[in-house]
Amino acid sequence: MFNLKPIALVSGTVICAVGFFLFIPLTTEIIYKTESWQSYAVPIMLYLIVGGSLVIINRNVDLKISLKDAFIITVLSWLLMTFLCAVPFLYTEVNLGIVDALFESMSGVTTTGATTLSNLELLPKGILIWRAFLQWLGGIGIVVIALFILPFLRIGGMQLFHLEGDDPYDKSLPKISSVIKKIFVIYFILTITLIFLYYIFGMMLFDAVSHSFTTISTGGFSTYDNSFAFFNNDKILVIAIIFMILGSLPFLVLVQTSSKNLFAVFKDHQVRVFILILTIAILLIFYFANNYINGNYINKIVAVSFNTISIISGTGYISENFENWGNYASVLFLILMFIGGCAGSTTGGLKVFRFQILFKYINLHLEKMLKPHSIIASRFNGKKINETTYESVMSFFFLYILTFFTSALLLSFSGLDFLTCISASASTISNVGPGLGSVIGPEGNYGILDNYSKIILIVTMFLGRLELLTIFILLLPSFWKD
Repeated sequence: MFNLKPIALVSGTVICAVGFFLFIPLTTEIIYKTESWQSYAVPIMLYLIVGGSLVIINRNVDLKISLKDAFIITVLSWLLMTFLCAVPFLYTEVNLGIVDALFESMSGVTTTGATTLSNLELLPKGILIWRAFLQWLGGIGIVVIALFILPFLRIGGMQLFHLEGDDPYDKSLPKISSVIKKIFVIYFILTITLIFLYYIFGMMLFDAVSHSFTTISTGGFSTYDNSFAFFNNDKILVIAIIFMILGSLPFLVLVQTSSKNLFAVFKDHQVRVFILILTIAILLIFYFANNYINGNYINKIVAVSFNTISIISGTGYISENFENWGNYASVLFLILMFIGGCAGSTTGGLKVFRFQILFKYINLHLEKMLKPHSIIASRFNGKKINETTYESVMSFFFLYILTFFTSALLLSFSGLDFLTCISASASTISNVGPGLGSVIGPEGNYGILDNYSKIILIVTMFLGRLELLTIFILLLPSFWKD
């Protein structure tokens, strides 16, 4: 029924990888001369032994996988990583409960940025860098999945981004391997560049490294409770704006741009629409919130731009309490949570291209009402949009909205107010982080919620990150039949 050996091999690789990754917080604790490093030693040894054994046992297996295997591997890998990465939150000085540890880990690997932790500046450096690294890892992970797994699985219209040669049955995959390497190189270069810029413009080195991880991944974890408001530095905000935008763009387009095609980024329809939406949102919020923000016009423009791109990209950094900007800003930010960035980026949300496809479908429907017998072809970035793609996008929209309302409804059973339920559901399914209101708003946190609510939000984050259909298809009885 299923080819278990490739699944075991991938699982072993994930376990080993997490074991090696744990050397990062361990090394950090040693550098800062704390005793917390000892808490990482046992998990590292355990992960390397178990994971290494699985890899060795299955190292010679045929990597040819079926469609069902691909779904299982994708879901299992993310779940396995989440559980494994939660261990440091359980056994270090943070000493979180199981639910809080899973919440923090899931928020990290899904680049959501919602947190149950407070007094961040007092936490061990190892935990802070671990949180940041989880988002950095989750960011590059979702880019790879979005470009090379979801198109193959035909999830929510992602088949439009299918690469020539993108065939999981092909063992060599030279083109895919080459593109993945280029994406990793760009991701790494952007990270290093950002560390340097943050550092020279006022951040301490540790803060620069941590925030570079969470900026380029559009994750949003900070080392301070008040996020970027702590730095009170417009230059740092401008740098963050630039790199949050870069993280919101398709990394395949960034690869093309880096390959001497400097105008590739401007030729992409999705990018142009994203920049247009972002520009309009900034202008609208600035117009209505101008009187609520302190400082000169430059300060106000920077503040509005920073918080707007932070929300639409799903980063979730805060430099101002935007709830003080009036109800209009809060409503618009709620809408921006759903939109998100571009497909093939580190962002969450519905993605810009799906709105483009939806509007094309509406236009097509209206045209056919006017001319019933006409044949009208629609294209996206030069690719013809077939009926299957339209159906895939429409199904995704329906499930997204249904999941959002179901999550909000389930949260209401815990006694949370309407705004908290709605914004928490929107924020987690879109992998944004902060919500609205006094509980989980810009100056709040998710730590006050009960375990029931946190479990609901853990599931919502997971569903949103893996594009819903990847997980829902596993619930079909027919999936588990031969």
